[in-house]
Amino acid sequence: MKQDMILVIDLGSAENSALARAIRALGVYSEVHPGDLSAAALEALPNVKGLVFLRGEDGVAPSEALAACGLPTLDAAAVPAEDELRRFLFDECGCEANWNMDNFISDQIELMRAQIGEKRVILALSGGVDSSVVAALLIRAIGDRLTCVHVNHGLLRKGEPEQVVRVFREELGAKLIYVDAVDRFLGKLEGVSDPEQKRKIIGKEFIDVFAEEAKKLDGIEFLAQGTIYPDIVESGTKAGKAVKAHHNVGGLPKDLQFELVEPLKFLFKDEVRAVGKALGLPDSMVYRQPFPGPGLGVRCLGAITRDRLEAVRESDAILREEFAAAGLEGKVWQYFTLIPDYRSVGVKDNARCFEWPVILRAVNTVDAMTAEVAEIPWPLMKKITARILAEVKGVNRVCFDLSPKPTGTIEWE
Repeated sequence: MKQDMILVIDLGSAENSALARAIRALGVYSEVHPGDLSAAALEALPNVKGLVFLRGEDGVAPSEALAACGLPTLDAAAVPAEDELRRFLFDECGCEANWNMDNFISDQIELMRAQIGEKRVILALSGGVDSSVVAALLIRAIGDRLTCVHVNHGLLRKGEPEQVVRVFREELGAKLIYVDAVDRFLGKLEGVSDPEQKRKIIGKEFIDVFAEEAKKLDGIEFLAQGTIYPDIVESGTKAGKAVKAHHNVGGLPKDLQFELVEPLKFLFKDEVRAVGKALGLPDSMVYRQPFPGPGLGVRCLGAITRDRLEAVRESDAILREEFAAAGLEGKVWQYFTLIPDYRSVGVKDNARCFEWPVILRAVNTVDAMTAEVAEIPWPLMKKITARILAEVKGVNRVCFDLSPKPTGTIEWE
């Protein structure tokens, strides 16, 4: 491994990810690891130069192995001042400022080759930036021993399955299997309103689909995923509280039949995009709108119905089309629509109607851990509202979510 590493030890603090980012900003690679890290696990990590302990309110103590490892340590009550952090990294630990995307790519390719050997890998390819970057890394690492599987679970955005197949199979020449599982997923989700249960159902079905596809292939022992660090943080660490279970973390079954390959699991979203650029992926892919693994399943709030799901899909397409026409594509980090499972009284064609509201969400963020509401021009908001009310069946209101993160997460479920 070409890069020095500092471990941020998770003792229950909410500032772990902010501290890891601060260390990386100084040019030193940093990962967050649990406070009960064993001596063997610590020994297996390459080029560790020091540890930073960041304690939470509950005062969780590090393991004896960490306390006695002999590496330089910094006991930080909160994210330390830059000069103190710089002194620890470069004077006490002797780190080099060698954290960059080229070195990260080289390291991950080396690590994946060591992990996979001559075996084969199946990749969950959504078409989003995370899984696309994993695909590009794996193609460099193992070539045609990678098989990509794109599952259409009926929860994708308008035109998305067709776009994924065209880009990856026809333009990038990837070995791609397309699976139409719309009825299967929607059948399993019928009547399920709890968002955590929905996420776990979707995660389980994904794994089941991959297992079925893997049985049709020879030598598949690894499952690659586009898991990134916010997915892990929000799903809950050993010492931290969960926000929500991401399908690729909280939704994985205990009897998973594959060994996971997750080269991006310690990266934040902006870092993933930087890796994508360094790999030469097109901007249209690198800066693609973030999209949750469960897709529109967590934007069709409550129990999913096909008519309301279609209304989410159509309203989202209108929003994206109008943002692009207004020059906001790439300027606003994430924007989408969602529809709750309740109706309101309205008036259409001079008669009473009882239909759904559409909620618009538009936010700006760097790392998806915090977010601010984007300021959208009022004339554009009125145009989007008029189009949704005129073109989307079953809708009679349009609302705009003004909540930052925290207190609201970017998604509603």
